[in-house]
Amino acid sequence: MKRDSTLVDVVLVLALFCCSTLTVYSSNSLCKHTNFDEIRRPHSVSITEFGAVGDGITLNTKAFQNAIFYLNSFADKGGAKLFVPAGRWLTGSFDLISHLTLSLDKDAVILGSTDIDDWPVVDPLPSYGRGREMPGGRHMSLIYGRNLTDVVITGNNGTIDGQGSIWWNKFRNKTLDYTRPHLVELLNSTGVLISNLTFLNSPFWTIHPVYCSQVTIQNVTILAPLDSPNTDGIDPDSSDHVCIEDCYISTGDDLIAIKSGWDEYGIAFSRPSTNIIIHRLTGKTQTSAGIAIGSEMSGGISEVHAENIHFHDSYNAIRIKTSPGRGGYVRNIYVSNMSLVNVDIAIRFTGLYGDHPDEYYDPNALPIIEKITIEDVIGQNIKHGGIIEGIKGDNFINICLSNIILNVTSRYAWNCSYVEGYSDLVVPQACESLKGRIFSDHCSDCYYLSKCIASWNKRKRGGWFMPW
Repeated sequence: MKRDSTLVDVVLVLALFCCSTLTVYSSNSLCKHTNFDEIRRPHSVSITEFGAVGDGITLNTKAFQNAIFYLNSFADKGGAKLFVPAGRWLTGSFDLISHLTLSLDKDAVILGSTDIDDWPVVDPLPSYGRGREMPGGRHMSLIYGRNLTDVVITGNNGTIDGQGSIWWNKFRNKTLDYTRPHLVELLNSTGVLISNLTFLNSPFWTIHPVYCSQVTIQNVTILAPLDSPNTDGIDPDSSDHVCIEDCYISTGDDLIAIKSGWDEYGIAFSRPSTNIIIHRLTGKTQTSAGIAIGSEMSGGISEVHAENIHFHDSYNAIRIKTSPGRGGYVRNIYVSNMSLVNVDIAIRFTGLYGDHPDEYYDPNALPIIEKITIEDVIGQNIKHGGIIEGIKGDNFINICLSNIILNVTSRYAWNCSYVEGYSDLVVPQACESLKGRIFSDHCSDCYYLSKCIASWNKRKRGGWFMPW
């Protein structure tokens, strides 16, 4: 027994080293849908040309608004760039326009105002029916945009700081009048790039593309205190063709949370999140998950691929959150090449999670959770391999686990209920309801399992693939 344990430890150390190297140093991009390197704006202005003062004290909301109003005249001439030079630029909320690049110098800091009146109140999202935290409207994000095309927010690692502590205190003290604002929110927009920036201390979710298409988020760092409430990193919401890569996130909630509307409002709005790539993500969260799906998933979530992932010192690694009343579906989810260090729960699915927007939700609207594949995972100092809890009368099905080696410190590695699926090469061995072997009888039940794909390709060429 001691010999087996030592062998597993050696394999884990080698695999962790390998995966960590891939996470940090790989540079291949999976974001193919837009060539942002070719974006050139024929006109550029500095925020200082509109009276802005970068002393961290002067409020520059009007300067940002006036600059963007002026640049709107270039929208049909190839667009324009608004440059933010070195300095500390205090501002309230402002709107972006189409065909605009907001570019920050490496020593530029855009600071969110600490006066709540500088964050106007806007309508609730139709897929939520109300503010996420409070009935009624919600505060407008610091950087905001609606119905836009071709928008770039970038910089040479410049900083956008929401100074969120005033909002966190209002949340804790239960003195909010409206739902807290995001740092960046873009609605119903297409062709969005957010890159090469640091985001700090968001009042609420940090980057929130909602009802968007063709969104690329690359090379960003997102930081907030580990005890800051609901400071999610990146939340694609009822959006499609989203690519997130080469990011480091450490916050007080989910690092990435994929959403698609809340209960009856999300069901009625019926806009799914689909075709989402997450590539080379590193980070930690002591309260939530590295990658979460839900809990607001009523419009459906599918075709999510997450690869080359590293989480450390975290509560959950991969989590699906749903509940009766949500409706919708989560299907065709693929997670691979993930390394974990000091994580409480590697895989966690919860079928009884979360609250509801009002009393009008349908408790019989049951979610469909199916075809979830997780493979090629190694973990050191993991408390629980998996806690996978479906819904009675609504089993989560075709959950497939392959090539997962975890050094588990608790007595009970797995706990499963109302779940069906398969597993191969999982150490410690998965729970009874997932012990059916994948190869080769159940390949068709598993979404995008790499060894099954290789097997099918071999057979097409007239060969036979042995998985061992």
